[in-house]
Amino acid sequence: MPTASPGAAPVDTVDLPLFVPADRPERLAKAVAAGPDAVIVDLEDAVAPDARDAARAGLAGAFAALATGMPLLLRVNARGTAWHAHDLAAAAALPLAGVVLPKAESGNDILRVAGETGLPVIALIETAHGVAALDEVAAAAARLAFGSIDYAADLAIGHTRTALNDARARLTLASRLAGLPAPIDGVTASVHDTDLLAADCAHAREMGFAGKLLIHPAQIAPARAAFRPSDGEIDWARRVLEAAPEKGAFMLDGAMVDAPVLARARQILARAPQAETA
Repeated sequence: MPTASPGAAPVDTVDLPLFVPADRPERLAKAVAAGPDAVIVDLEDAVAPDARDAARAGLAGAFAALATGMPLLLRVNARGTAWHAHDLAAAAALPLAGVVLPKAESGNDILRVAGETGLPVIALIETAHGVAALDEVAAAAARLAFGSIDYAADLAIGHTRTALNDARARLTLASRLAGLPAPIDGVTASVHDTDLLAADCAHAREMGFAGKLLIHPAQIAPARAAFRPSDGEIDWARRVLEAAPEKGAFMLDGAMVDAPVLARARQILARAPQAETA
């Protein structure tokens, strides 16, 4: 069985993980130092097919040279590929906090990966079949994440907010019904367009997502800022809770405040930085 990374947090606290190609071990320490919530070592799309076996073979040495308590995750290749079984065997021997399973399409797939690795599984929803099976996938997974680019390609639709709103709403709903943390949104491919990244994060947050898959260290700080409540939201939430009577609805700033509004205020403060809530 694998030994978890020292001090590794559970995957439900991983909102902003950063991908690192498994065949670029020299980037691993730099990725950790950049300060994401976790690092996802990627054996799938980031590595050329003919380099995946060598990349996998080098992981034990790369991990042994890394001293960190940051959660380390491994994105394995999908079920049905030539690399999948070997990836699971490697994951079972590495100091990981979890496995990311691409093209997740059934609860049985999740349970088998968890059973073979002894690790929690983040199910990456990237296909029409994955969305159709969301309830059973969510019931077996530790977390859901959205592979939005692959999903758009699978359905031959635009990779736009409008086209993907239905799938995003389904991931949020399935996560809630299964008692999972809010899901993680897909990548923004434009690495240095901070305005686009901030807008994408704001939309994902509005859709009920807790974080985003990141592909470059430059995306960490703007994504973290975008997922935090604004100063105005924090101030409103504080005033709502301070003004709340012990029972019943009341008016604040000309708007009615009742139990769902109080719940929203508590959610905002729960996601605010500690210094701002003190």
